[in-house]
Amino acid sequence: MKTSVSPKLSLSLLLFTVLVFISTSMAAETIDVVESETGFYYTIQKGDTLWDLSHHFSDSPWLWPELWEENDQISNPHWIYPGERIRLYKKSGKQLATQSGSVEPISPLPPTAPPSSREQEDEIVSGPFFTFTAVDSIGFIRSPAVSSLGTIFEVQGRKKLISEGDTVYIQPTDEMAFDALIPGSRHTVFKTMAPTDDPDSIEAIGIQHYILGIVEITKKEPDMAIASIVKSFRSISIDDQLMPYHPRHERIELRPATPGIDGQIIVSEDHSILTGDYTLAFIDKGRADNIEIGQQYSVYRKEKTAIDKEEIRVKTLPPTDFATLLVLHTEETTSTVVVTQTKDTIYAGERFRTPVE
Repeated sequence: MKTSVSPKLSLSLLLFTVLVFISTSMAAETIDVVESETGFYYTIQKGDTLWDLSHHFSDSPWLWPELWEENDQISNPHWIYPGERIRLYKKSGKQLATQSGSVEPISPLPPTAPPSSREQEDEIVSGPFFTFTAVDSIGFIRSPAVSSLGTIFEVQGRKKLISEGDTVYIQPTDEMAFDALIPGSRHTVFKTMAPTDDPDSIEAIGIQHYILGIVEITKKEPDMAIASIVKSFRSISIDDQLMPYHPRHERIELRPATPGIDGQIIVSEDHSILTGDYTLAFIDKGRADNIEIGQQYSVYRKEKTAIDKEEIRVKTLPPTDFATLLVLHTEETTSTVVVTQTKDTIYAGERFRTPVE
């Protein structure tokens, strides 16, 4: 088990780390660290040490042993290399993102140079990023709804539960949609649903698109397309629809939040209460409000307290942040977010805002 090191010894080790790093960094090869867990990450840059990273992300360099403990792939804390990916998001009870009583988002570092493409961005991003491995399953709220390419009308073997590897038969929506169902092409399986229980609000908010899986067209017949289920995120059924598949990158660079944002959580993706980390939800702000993928926002509450029970007078206390949201997908007036930290259950209708510095 890894243990903490005294401050004096830490300073000596830091000086030793710098000397060793300078003499070996030119010859060191990039370590390929395999990480598939959802969470906050950072790619080591030339000159980085755990001491410096701990100082930036937790405001205290003395917490570097906890950062080391969170990354089992680092056998020696004084030997880290550019290109190596480390996890910043700490386990329950050990949040590296904040040392205060409130829940705060992780602060991004500025990139070393402006990326000109997605591929270049992957190579030069120096700040922290969030990895969401189920990125292709993220749903959204849009108005009007996406135009369907076709509908699953049968499954080979007439199974009740459609899963990965099953063959399905698709009825195209029209001739133009049929032209898009090319053998070898992939498409997202989805269904639409009302985002809230209030029928009067559906038109204003939009239609929820619930992502179920991915199919690949294997063959075309004169009046139908045949496809194989290559990914199944949720239960797929007869009458589910298809839309074009656009692969997304699971690595999401953290960006500064837009100032002055104050909005509302519409509903969780599964229409349940938001009880823990990594729950998906929709908010009522989008691209029109300058919301961007990778931004973080704080969920807050305004508590009230009685100041005179006899006269039944109450006073509203200052708002308190208790959870953090990360933007994963944006539409014009709504966005899809994931709860990355929370101290309490979140309900539909809760308020969120730009983090208070």
